[in-house]
Amino acid sequence: MLCGLAQYGNLIGITIGYTITASISMVAVKRSNCFHKNGHNVKCSTSNTPFMIIFACIQIVLSQIPNFHNLSWLSILAAVMSFSYASIGVGLSIAKVAGGGVHARTALTGVTVGVDVTGSDKVWRTFQAVGDIAFAYAYSTDTLKASPPSENKAMKRASLVGVSTTTFFYMLCGCVGYAAFGNNAPGNFLTGFGFYEPFWLIDFANVCIAVHLVGAYQVFCQPIFQFVESQSAKRWPDNKFITGEYKMNVPCGGDFGISLFRLVWRTSYVVVTAVVAMIFPFFNDFLGLIGAASFWPLTVYFPIEMHIAQKKMKKFSFTWTWLKILSWACFLVSLVAAAGSVQGLIQSLKDFKPFQAPE
Repeated sequence: MLCGLAQYGNLIGITIGYTITASISMVAVKRSNCFHKNGHNVKCSTSNTPFMIIFACIQIVLSQIPNFHNLSWLSILAAVMSFSYASIGVGLSIAKVAGGGVHARTALTGVTVGVDVTGSDKVWRTFQAVGDIAFAYAYSTDTLKASPPSENKAMKRASLVGVSTTTFFYMLCGCVGYAAFGNNAPGNFLTGFGFYEPFWLIDFANVCIAVHLVGAYQVFCQPIFQFVESQSAKRWPDNKFITGEYKMNVPCGGDFGISLFRLVWRTSYVVVTAVVAMIFPFFNDFLGLIGAASFWPLTVYFPIEMHIAQKKMKKFSFTWTWLKILSWACFLVSLVAAAGSVQGLIQSLKDFKPFQAPE
């Protein structure tokens, strides 16, 4: 039950995070054009709220599509978008490093105490970074189901290639991005305006991020939708509002099933996640908090306990002891990451005005 709650909480957090990230990318397109037209010293402040509303409206429509998770083209589109914006980010960073000029100030230990941050700020940032790493490491969001041996082997190979490719690109983004910007590296160098030109390429990269997240949002919220709807149908099987479905003919689309419960429930979910995103539109802090909350129960505790049970390990044996030590050490890592992310959210909220553009 603990792992189930953590998993669904993780999925909810991811959909909120995707709403934040997609709106930031949409805003970046508008700001990029503003900077190109008026110069790099202009503020070009733009509120995320209208773009979150646009994103939510798109998701309300898409959430009503039955069997959305079976659309194979969605995975292909996501892969193309990811490859595109990651490649653009790496390419722009390499160009910045190769271009010479003023070199970014880098250090093995990151930002410098007394120059960039205070000692306490660096500690909190380190804790938050641990949460970001935990979020990236959490493979527990994998939605593969058990399958026949032949298909299972193929899916394992596909997962290995996919995870390896993703790791390579994002590690490259992190390393080359730090080489380009040093201790002043923005949280997202495609939306934090580490680059200004060519503005059209930056616009394209941010559009790729937004398009990717439009589909990714649905992939991660489908398990939530299916769980609530299946449990409701079991609990109230005779309730026509929950189980009833009506056919509607859509021009050029054929018959389309409409469920009143699905319409109300899924719309409410999208609206709530959008409102939460509007209240806490802080990308890095929120990402770290999701990672901290899901890392230990889903990526460490549950797999270790399953392994111990399957192997029927004796208590206090060498392997059992070290696995338990690993589990508790990772639990402490999650606590540290959560503390750093909460502190970051508190600091960000001090000067934040909801539903207004930053000054």
